[in-house]
Amino acid sequence: MITLTTKAQIKVSTMLKEAGEGSALRIFIEPGGCSGFEYGMSIDSPKDKDHFNTISDLPVAVCPDSYDYIKGSEIHFDDGLSGKGFEIRNPNAESTCGCGKSFR
Repeated sequence: MITLTTKAQIKVSTMLKEAGEGSALRIFIEPGGCSGFEYGMSIDSPKDKDHFNTISDLPVAVCPDSYDYIKGSEIHFDDGLSGKGFEIRNPNAESTCGCGKSFR
């Protein structure tokens, strides 16, 4: 299961309201970055094969190829002075890069 911190819930809720009905937060991984894989997030419509859950009343979709890599992760949103944006805290990652957007 994936969780969202309170700050992430607030930000995702705002993004979903702007996108309109039927949208979900999509979380995915793709090859790249300095550590092997890179995290990605978008607002998208859920697909039939997605792992689809409602987390804190927010619709979240993860494609089957990405799910095993990010299950158990916590999504956080940092809007402070460093302005990092979204951060994925992944207990499955063997290592991460300094920016926190890439992992192995």
